[in-house]
Amino acid sequence: MLSAAVALPVLLCTAPIRGIDRQEVLEQMKKSRPQDLKVLIEEPDAGGPRIIGIYAVRTPSSTDTMRRYQIWEESPSDLNIYFESVDCSASSPVRVKRTATAVYVRTINPGGPVNDTNREDHLVWWAACVPELAGTDPVTLRDKALSLGYSTLIPERQEQLPALAP
Repeated sequence: MLSAAVALPVLLCTAPIRGIDRQEVLEQMKKSRPQDLKVLIEEPDAGGPRIIGIYAVRTPSSTDTMRRYQIWEESPSDLNIYFESVDCSASSPVRVKRTATAVYVRTINPGGPVNDTNREDHLVWWAACVPELAGTDPVTLRDKALSLGYSTLIPERQEQLPALAP
């Protein structure tokens, strides 16, 4: 009787177990992208592309310069969606970036120097504040920034705060 109890689970588990196909997962993520997603960064990563995009950009009714939006961060092994905001004002342009562990308040210098460290911030800021320029290389936007009233001389800085529980 004991041998039958042991043999039954073995018989039930003889069907081959199908592993998760990475390509299938990547295709599912691609199909689930929001319709209004603007891809800002697409770069190679282990196993496939890493994509950062912006979607659902909204202007709260209480202000003209604030924008709320969602960031889509997709890699071959993960998908993260973050709720963020920017201030588009000429006097204090800021990106508030959220991750699982921290909140970053970053002062942006629209039209100023762009490098590997601040490129994502500039791409996100321009996409949220001037949507028709989403995805444009921020290095080329100095004249546009000046025409919109930005000095291009604002010192960039960052404050890091702990993330609050949702």
